[in-house]
Amino acid sequence: MLTALREDIKALWRARALLVVMSKREIAARHTGTAAGIVWPFLQPLLIVAAYYLVLDRVFAMRLGPDAPVQSVGLYLIVGALPWMAFCDALSRGANSLVEAGSILQKNPLPPVLYPVRAVLASGAIYGPLMVFIVVCYGPQHHFNSVLLLLPVLMLLQTFATSMLAYLLAILIAALRDVAQIVNFSLSIGIYLSPILFPLSMFPEAWRWTLWLNPITPYASAYQNIILQGIMPSYIEWTLIGIWIIFTGYLLNIILTQSRDQIIDWL
Repeated sequence: MLTALREDIKALWRARALLVVMSKREIAARHTGTAAGIVWPFLQPLLIVAAYYLVLDRVFAMRLGPDAPVQSVGLYLIVGALPWMAFCDALSRGANSLVEAGSILQKNPLPPVLYPVRAVLASGAIYGPLMVFIVVCYGPQHHFNSVLLLLPVLMLLQTFATSMLAYLLAILIAALRDVAQIVNFSLSIGIYLSPILFPLSMFPEAWRWTLWLNPITPYASAYQNIILQGIMPSYIEWTLIGIWIIFTGYLLNIILTQSRDQIIDWL
């Protein structure tokens, strides 16, 4: 079962040293030629969340409803926005990675899976420390509750799920370039179909189920529970995270089985 996917996981493990080197080079390439150097990949998302806080909380003093985990819109938005930005960055780069590495893969017998996973790991290496910084800022409000120890588990699950989804989309984009436009459009509207801008309770109840079709929704909700309230994510969130991982893995295995011998030709 899942033979094709298992083969690629084994290939990743055998090439793990190369994967680390490639990920480091990917991070370095993102700030090549900039004056701020390695600071810039970390500074950009920090400036974005700082803008959310200053504009929404300090300038407009916007507040959420009584059912929200916090009343401050900016403080609420930051916790969901960072995982969303990490997801978008990793997925967009990973989904286009095979096409961008086409000339390399045609000349070198490297496992194609290295490239989307490299992009996801590089994004994780940038956004992971930022999540730790957020925890340090928010932790005192619930006395650094032990539930915060679940964050590394949640972040690893998001990285694993995003890697599979990025690899799946990278193969589809290699086969049909139009898929890249669909991915870009989906990422541009995805934040509006998630509990990132406002809590689930503010969505019309009849349409609330549509938010769970967004793969980032259970992660965003789980981060909010842990960081904002210091409570365990609900069984619904854990269940949906598991369902999305299983579904993506199963679909990826089917695509790999059907297209493994054609991927390089498509590039």
